[in-house]
Amino acid sequence: MQKLILLFWLTLCLTFQKDAIAQKKPLIVFVCGDHEYSGEQTLPILAAELEKNYGFRAKVLKSYPNQNSEKNIPGLEILKEADLAVFYLRWRQLVPEQLALIEDYLKSGKPIMGFRTTTHAFNFPKGHESEKWNAFGEFALNSPPGWGGKAAHTHYGHNSTTDVSVIQDAKKHPILTGVPPNFHVSSWLYRVLPDYPTKGSEWLLMGKSINPDKAAIDNPVAWVGTNSFGAKVFTTTLGHPEDFSVEAFQRLLINAIHWELGKKVPKKWKGKIDINVPYRGMVN
Repeated sequence: MQKLILLFWLTLCLTFQKDAIAQKKPLIVFVCGDHEYSGEQTLPILAAELEKNYGFRAKVLKSYPNQNSEKNIPGLEILKEADLAVFYLRWRQLVPEQLALIEDYLKSGKPIMGFRTTTHAFNFPKGHESEKWNAFGEFALNSPPGWGGKAAHTHYGHNSTTDVSVIQDAKKHPILTGVPPNFHVSSWLYRVLPDYPTKGSEWLLMGKSINPDKAAIDNPVAWVGTNSFGAKVFTTTLGHPEDFSVEAFQRLLINAIHWELGKKVPKKWKGKIDINVPYRGMVN
């Protein structure tokens, strides 16, 4: 009987110890809802890799019931526990209660990361009580405040692709550890210049449009900085699902997540991640 009691207490202690160790791991919360680019498929694979090989905890939140559902992302309460929030959104119109949870995270000053269409994460009608959220890209990610508008935020056509190069002055930045000087992605280049990224941001990667549908200029496609809440920011206008199959892009993201969380960027990483998600486009 005594042996059984001892065994029970040992098992209980080990369980508590494992739980304590798990709770010490930084928590990354991915928030998805982008209509077009299948972030709800690519980011869970990235999240699983971060848990398996890099010592993080990860939670993926998705628009419900599908990627086209603009008014509901269940589970945002977990942002209260997050150490890093990663957003891949496009033209959402979340209810005030859910926006408040995102706002609380922003006001905490914790780091934030954004992909591609998150530059225009929200799209409330003019005069709506939540209209200020249309400028999320600017106040949270140092990017243009929404699509079009005075910033003339646009892209160079769905038949184009992008050559990416490391900006020479940034080549020693930890996020670029192991990232090759040049690589190619499927994303059509976003125009953010001349006024964005916001002043004080550090550009990491430059994009050149291949086969553009209009006169094109090179534009930064990844940058870091401090946002209006005093938080560390990593933003990339890349994020086409086929980009996630490119090893250079994968390495960039793993590095950026470590940097955002104040962790040492791994000089040797665990190798290419198996992410093969086809481009879906705008599907109902």
